[in-house]
Amino acid sequence: MGISPHLTNQKIQQIVIRQSKLRWPVSEELKSLSGVRIDRVSRRAKYLLLETELGSIVVHLGMSGSLRVLEQGAEHGKHDHVDLLLTNGKLLRYNDPRRFGSWLWIPAGESLSILDNLGPEPLSEVFNTDYVVPLATKRRVPVKQFVMDNKVVVGVGNIYANESLFNARIHPLRPANSLSYQEWQLLVEQIKQVLAKAIKQGGTTLNDFEQPDGKPGYFAQELQVYGKAGEKCLSAVSPSSRRW
Repeated sequence: MGISPHLTNQKIQQIVIRQSKLRWPVSEELKSLSGVRIDRVSRRAKYLLLETELGSIVVHLGMSGSLRVLEQGAEHGKHDHVDLLLTNGKLLRYNDPRRFGSWLWIPAGESLSILDNLGPEPLSEVFNTDYVVPLATKRRVPVKQFVMDNKVVVGVGNIYANESLFNARIHPLRPANSLSYQEWQLLVEQIKQVLAKAIKQGGTTLNDFEQPDGKPGYFAQELQVYGKAGEKCLSAVSPSSRRW
């Protein structure tokens, strides 16, 4: 279970900022949201949006950030930089040892430059073969680089690109414009399947990643090729030597 059920339709009691020096300074407007209800929790690329009638809180986890849902009164640690307290007695805690994440505020009716010009979500109907092929025919970059471009599609990071390309039996260094329509059809299908499976199993376990309840993600246990150079390939006899 993600954080959405814990936050949707809940009112903000207070937002406690212990360390404002993250990738960008934490927006001061967050301190004045007491009593505001979180209407919806959504996502764009790697940004989490907590939507209210006044605007949206935009959270990015950076390289080492994590979010946990806890009971109010839980003792905070050195790297617990932001607490979002709810009127139901719960809190959303943001931990970030490297401080490369961010907590920003977008007033209603305004936009944030970092969210502009992003491609569609990979699990949306918009992201399909007919959408990708016209874009790919103009690009000679490696197909892995192409599918990781947030202007093409958001949310396909290094791990998911590796797994999807492996499953589709497409070399990551092939030029994007060299793939046939059928190959793109298969790759798009694999991207959707890999991401859907990752979401179902709790994401990938990397460094300090935690699920909102503090449990680790489990998708990393089933990765086919990422981080397994030299290990026996799960679909072959010899050790994996792919440059993924």
